[in-house]
Amino acid sequence: MKALVWHGKEDIRCDTVTDPEIEDPRDAIIKVTSCAICGSDLHLFHNFIPAMMPGDIMGHEMMGEVVEVGSGVNGKLKKGDRIVVSRAIGAPKKLRKQVAAT
Repeated sequence: MKALVWHGKEDIRCDTVTDPEIEDPRDAIIKVTSCAICGSDLHLFHNFIPAMMPGDIMGHEMMGEVVEVGSGVNGKLKKGDRIVVSRAIGAPKKLRKQVAAT
């Protein structure tokens, strides 16, 4: 699949990366159909959040379609569902705290 990959400060590229896999029973894999950037992406681009490592995949605001769910999703999402992921729920808690502090 294609993804925006962080390679270093102000160096983001559209690379071919491995397809995602379910790693945790609560995971869901989403086929992204539309996406947007937000202010936290600019913080990452300029390396204001030093937790970024070369190879990290960017993006956390999107619309898409559920293509696979883990066994622990419990029917809350189903294959074929259309979803919206906003910054408030898409960014990991650690990242949200770091962005809020900058």
